Amino acid sequence: MQPLKQSTQELKEFIGRQAVQAATEEGGYPRLTVITPSFNQGEFLERTILSVLNQNYPNLEYIIIDGGSTDRSTEVIRKYEKYLAYWVSEKDKGQVHAINKGLARATGDWISFQNSDDVYFPGTFRKFAGSAARHPEAGILYGDLYLIDPEDEVTELLKTLPFNMVSQLAEGMQIHNQSLFFRRELVERYGDFDESYRFAFDYEFITRYLAHEGVTARRVEGLAGALRVHPDAKSSVIAGTGREEHRRIQEKYNFALPPKLPLKLLYIWSRIRKVVYLLSDIDYIMYRLAK
Repeated sequence: MQPLKQSTQELKEFIGRQAVQAATEEGGYPRLTVITPSFNQGEFLERTILSVLNQNYPNLEYIIIDGGSTDRSTEVIRKYEKYLAYWVSEKDKGQVHAINKGLARATGDWISFQNSDDVYFPGTFRKFAGSAARHPEAGILYGDLYLIDPEDEVTELLKTLPFNMVSQLAEGMQIHNQSLFFRRELVERYGDFDESYRFAFDYEFITRYLAHEGVTARRVEGLAGALRVHPDAKSSVIAGTGREEHRRIQEKYNFALPPKLPLKLLYIWSRIRKVVYLLSDIDYIMYRLAK
């Protein structure tokens, strides 16, 4: 686990230049659809696009759904148009509606989505492909989340744990979309993203999918994405609305919790579980000490 300074240098080099190679006919790679919902994030959008295309993943379908941006976003998208399977710029009903429009066009075996100000770390797609081959039973693959600032400086690592539904409901989001891959068949079986949620739609669909028997999530070391923290980011204004949406989801899926145990006790158990897990990870401890 490398220090933040080294992670910053690696990320800046990766998304700071166009290094897209022609698609090859390499076999054994599952078809991956990546969807980027976009609206007036022209300042960051090119770095998001390059974090996808510079993966040089040989079986990629990249879709961008722009909500009718009035900044330079469409200019940026057109710059990379030849690498895209589809893109559109038209008024929509917001982020979740845009992703659902992309889902309707997705043909990949697996799907990921990356917001227009967030990025993937180098090597993530091939690590995903390797894990998908090793774990054919998994419906969801996910990894760690970095936080970055507007200048691509890595400011923090949020280490993920093996998925646990009790922790998902009692403590909150265990999986972050910035490093999330899920099978398209889950959408076909259990539905699109719920557009009634503005902030917690990812928390809802992950909980909904994994509440079904037989659907499993696997944490993969090395899968990483980055959430960009800046004043205009949607995540920067989540506040009360997001908390209310989380409460609705917890109440809707509380059937997955152990009966007769108070939520507060389950929350405390989840926090202890996290501490024990992180303390058992020597690489993470050394990372924190060197931070």
